[in-house]
Amino acid sequence: MANEFLLAGHPRYVDPHLAALAASDGAEAVWRKIFAGSKPDLANSVHGDFAVGVQLPGGDAFMAVDRFAVRSLCYRVVDGRLRFALRADELADETTGIDQQAIFDYFYFHCIPSPRTIFKGIYRLPPGCVAHFVRGVVTVSPYWTPEFNESRDVSFKALRDEFRHLLQQGVARQLDGGKAACFLSGGTDSSTVAGMIGEVCGRPAATYSIGFAAEGYDEMEFARIAARKFGTEHHEYYVTPDDLVRSIPAVARHYDQPFGNSSALPAYYCARMAREDGVMRILGGDGGDELFGGNTRYAKQKVFGWYGLFPGLLRRGLLEPLLGNQGVAGLPGIGKAASYVEQARVPMPDRLQMYNLIMRLGMDSVFQGEFLGQVDTGLPLVQQREVWGLAKGPCSEVNRQLAFDWRYTLAESDLPKIVGTTSLAGLAVGFPLLDDDLLAFSQRLPTSMKLNGLQLRWFFKEALKGFLPDEIITKKKQGFGLPFGVWVTKNSDLRELAENSLHGLVDRNILRGEFVDTLFRSYLGDHPGYYGEMIWISMMLEQWLRGFEERRAGNRLSVAGEVVGV
Repeated sequence: MANEFLLAGHPRYVDPHLAALAASDGAEAVWRKIFAGSKPDLANSVHGDFAVGVQLPGGDAFMAVDRFAVRSLCYRVVDGRLRFALRADELADETTGIDQQAIFDYFYFHCIPSPRTIFKGIYRLPPGCVAHFVRGVVTVSPYWTPEFNESRDVSFKALRDEFRHLLQQGVARQLDGGKAACFLSGGTDSSTVAGMIGEVCGRPAATYSIGFAAEGYDEMEFARIAARKFGTEHHEYYVTPDDLVRSIPAVARHYDQPFGNSSALPAYYCARMAREDGVMRILGGDGGDELFGGNTRYAKQKVFGWYGLFPGLLRRGLLEPLLGNQGVAGLPGIGKAASYVEQARVPMPDRLQMYNLIMRLGMDSVFQGEFLGQVDTGLPLVQQREVWGLAKGPCSEVNRQLAFDWRYTLAESDLPKIVGTTSLAGLAVGFPLLDDDLLAFSQRLPTSMKLNGLQLRWFFKEALKGFLPDEIITKKKQGFGLPFGVWVTKNSDLRELAENSLHGLVDRNILRGEFVDTLFRSYLGDHPGYYGEMIWISMMLEQWLRGFEERRAGNRLSVAGEVVGV
């Protein structure tokens, strides 16, 4: 049965007339007013996280999701009527097939970006978009797109004071009156949230951290530094390989489609620890890097951008012919220069494809020919180019990268990771650093204050000096990185689960058998961190497909022909 009205999340009505209507008649009346007048641009005056679908008299319908798609909404057209649900799998039935292009997109992105889902004919509304279903046709358009208008002649002190106020406000808006709690990785963002909870509530936060007994992966000491600084009620759990063996199938199958972010497992154990401690809502620090310039690739891409400052005659007449010569490029000390020129010549966002895992491994080596023959391997880059061009106004290269990451890093990967794993643990979650007022502040903040020279998130760190511990301000970013590749080389049960999963994808005519064998016998031992990522995303795909088949079998639905290779 189709929903007539669906609303998830915590919308905040900025327009005073909408706020008054919500107070008097409820949220449904607000959204029916927004959509009944065919003025869905009014959705731009709604802040917070939300997903909404409204069926109107006569068969028309409208949908909208928040700017980061914290709350997602999926839809399909059945018998001339629009159906919508929060999960893609809720709309699937015995007629629904698996989209093989989505399988390829999953390997490319390690998730399946909207508007596609794993299911043929079922779509996910992209972030910041509204959809009209009028006379049987769905039209999707953005009601909000990033627009950067950098402030000029504003003092650092004024910006710092405003920023600290907005941080407090963002945290306050996400608290529900229950036990105030947050994830704590020991990084800048989660430590900021932990400290701000104390300022807002007048009492310390409860903090939850994950560690790994693996060299180079454990950041627990930084979490402890933050916990001591803010006097938090601190809790720790060390994830083990046995935890992964027990939980991988459950976590993979909890999502409504395949999801390959390897931080999902540690995030789940962290959320479960909080739930067992009585927490009902937990805050995450996601978004600080993407709003304020904290990812190392921003500095790296800036270095590539310097190549354009060389005179064109020098670039085209000397550097490119010389360094493009294989004999010269192979000389000692010349290889890095040749690689730099090779990458710098490629425009963004195409340059990012050069780091893509399956592109570097070689698609023909990884995938079976039958599978590649059924997909368009160029579609992901086409979508990336479209997203790259969405940001409006005079936009610096750094800001364009931030807006790009708002879509691919946040909306399609990091936020679904936390929303999914917290829901599996029985928790609600909020993201104070993605507060709409902080987002607007980020769009006004000068580029030079985000990336000062090659110094990442300069303003954020300078503004919080004296509030955050110095050790955390100066530390390198890591987060809840999972040592899966290291562990799979040492733990026989984990390796067995991984090998069995990947050979399942061979049987489905997706991966090449010889590639899987080489992956485990040779590649993994040489570079466990790098090749472990390929094993992880493949394993999570197979585990999801098995869960999907089991659910269908349990519902007495035929699976023949519905999964790739079956």
